[in-house]
Amino acid sequence: MTSLLATASSATFPVLPALLVVPSAGALFILFLPRTRKDLIKLTALIFSTTTGALSLWLLSEFDSDSQSGMFQFVSRQSWISDFGISWSFGVDGISLFLIILTGLLFPIAFFAVDPEHNERSYFAWMLLLEAGVMGVFCALDLILFFLCFEVVLVPMYFLISRWGHGNRAYAATKFFLFTMAGSALMLVGIITVAFLHAKNLGSPVTFDLIQIAESQTIAQGTARWLFLTFALAFAVKIPIFPLHTWLPDAHTEAPTAGSVILAGVLLKLGTYGLLRFGLYLFPEASHFFAPVFLTLGVVGIIYGAVVAAMQKDLKRLVAYSSIAHLGFIVLGTFALNTEALQGSVLQMVNHGISTGALFLLVGMIYERRHTRQIDELGGLQHSAPLMAAFFTVVMLSSIGLPGLNGFVGEFLILLGTFTAHRWWAVIATIGVVLAALYLLWAYQRVFHGPVEKENAEVADLKTKETLVLLPLLALIVFLGIYPKPVLNRMENSVKALVVHIEEHVSEFEEPVNRYSQGEINSKESEKGHD
Repeated sequence: MTSLLATASSATFPVLPALLVVPSAGALFILFLPRTRKDLIKLTALIFSTTTGALSLWLLSEFDSDSQSGMFQFVSRQSWISDFGISWSFGVDGISLFLIILTGLLFPIAFFAVDPEHNERSYFAWMLLLEAGVMGVFCALDLILFFLCFEVVLVPMYFLISRWGHGNRAYAATKFFLFTMAGSALMLVGIITVAFLHAKNLGSPVTFDLIQIAESQTIAQGTARWLFLTFALAFAVKIPIFPLHTWLPDAHTEAPTAGSVILAGVLLKLGTYGLLRFGLYLFPEASHFFAPVFLTLGVVGIIYGAVVAAMQKDLKRLVAYSSIAHLGFIVLGTFALNTEALQGSVLQMVNHGISTGALFLLVGMIYERRHTRQIDELGGLQHSAPLMAAFFTVVMLSSIGLPGLNGFVGEFLILLGTFTAHRWWAVIATIGVVLAALYLLWAYQRVFHGPVEKENAEVADLKTKETLVLLPLLALIVFLGIYPKPVLNRMENSVKALVVHIEEHVSEFEEPVNRYSQGEINSKESEKGHD
């Protein structure tokens, strides 16, 4: 595998490092622009972010979907701290490909859609740095590089919430930072332990290369299970999984609109992607062992998120709790540990980013007009803003999982795969689909229908700019709902390779037990024969 990866590295343009360098350079460049040139600052941010998005689309066009191995492509390696085996190591496969594209899409949309209320230079610099960190997480094949990118995103998000947020923004930003930082500190201990145990057991130099460590599987079963938990806790906080979710509604509610779009659309996926890439791949047997725990937590999150969302009076907070429910489905599919459910989980990461990102944009547009998000103050908006109501209807139905829209395909695959492996978890999770229809349709009815409140009678409909912002997301919602084949084809081989990897290493630990059990049975039968 190593030689093939090296060949791929030398044969391609280093597009993955460029995905980090371009937005980072943009953030640095913006700091040297005059504060008074607001239009120039935004234009510069858009140019760098759009260039990053264009690179992600080029990645899609050059990605080899016919490769049967599911290996990493566009691999780029450069030694960094050689004494400790740390390198700038990047690669992409079918699992990470569309998360990179989602990131490349949502950031320019967020830049174009929303203008900060003050200090544009710092705002766009933080946003570009955030984009670089997210791209690094999805591309990194070195554990230390991954950890650094995983942590870098905390700083921009903290400042975006605390400086450009609403209401109790300082509390929300601090809570977000402390929760996610605490989980990550434990993961760092796990990363260092994994690398040094791998080196000790092989008698080789220390390396933090993900592929080398994951493929060798030299760590003892009991130790691997404990190490898996250090990673899983950090990812569980970032997702977040119930009961580690309490930071999310506050962060979403107080964040600026663009911050909420990026938080829901991309940042939450760092946790779900981390479970796939660094949980299941690094610790296949431990993932199998703890699967019932995470299946249960996923189902609890689905039901809990839906029930609490139905009780919300704030429209933005309702969408935030709906994310907890949707992410519960992704966790459920991840730990079903079969191809159908894992494909559904990866696809649902993308679908959730599109649908929930669009919902937060629409909620922001409503707030800009009415300066309130209270559902009982927003009755009858359809009469004055029919186009906004139409967009909201489609996005809301995609979030519910209506057949023909993107949300249905991912949820269907997750439930199908889970049902074949863990029937009762899938049955209970199906209740969440019904509850999602309940709270979203009820909220839509109260906001857009019913008696027209006096303050809502003259609310402006969507402007041309706002329509242009929403149209790409709407197009993707419909396209992925009707024809998801191109996406599923490109992720299929990588998902299958991951499932095979898990099955191989789980069977290594189960076979000795099976042989022992069979031998014991034969021995007892032999004794009976002698008797």
